[in-house]
Amino acid sequence: MSSILPIIRKTLQALADPERAPAMKKYMKSEMDFYGISTPLRRKSCTRIFKEFEPWNFDKWQAAVLELWREAEFREERYSALDLIDWKPCLKFHTWEALPMVEEMIVNGSWWDYCDALTGPLANILRAEPKRMRLLMLEWSTDDHMWKRRSSILCQLRFKDELNFTLLQQCIEPNIDSKEFFLRKAIGWALRDYAWTHPQIVKGYVEANTGRLSGLSKREALKNMHKLL
Repeated sequence: MSSILPIIRKTLQALADPERAPAMKKYMKSEMDFYGISTPLRRKSCTRIFKEFEPWNFDKWQAAVLELWREAEFREERYSALDLIDWKPCLKFHTWEALPMVEEMIVNGSWWDYCDALTGPLANILRAEPKRMRLLMLEWSTDDHMWKRRSSILCQLRFKDELNFTLLQQCIEPNIDSKEFFLRKAIGWALRDYAWTHPQIVKGYVEANTGRLSGLSKREALKNMHKLL
């Protein structure tokens, strides 16, 4: 397979907006520089390149994602790796075999934009491998690495009636007393998302744990309750 990174890099360099880049870097508190490209423009350009590399198989897809991720010099190059992960023709590769790559990216990225983008493949793997993934997410919920803990809490976003509320509670429990903003926010976000489907369950959970949940988690969880009950 020919290397995809030089083509992506050349394309992104041509789209770079140096006036926008500093503000984007500041907003993301990023050590890595930005080209200054909007998300829709980046995705449109990268998708065109992904199509040029068809057909894709798992090994080719994983090698391309890791090349874009590991050798990136600008943040949009890393975002292109995430674009390829979530490109519709490649969703079939969200399997247990892809999990080490996803874990590497969560740990190596260690920031909310990367972590949250990777909840998609985690969710798809969870749907495909519920027993193995449940055990793994329970392990992640107590991991020393904070972003793996956040991922365990958020891995069922948008599951609606598919959501295993017991698993969500079990992933929240080791983190419920955390002072870490990104864990408090994740707890509230996961509960708020499930409240669209089962507001009474979420309301009951918050009431039962009102002395333990942070103010942030409670505010996020109950944000839409006035519309739902």
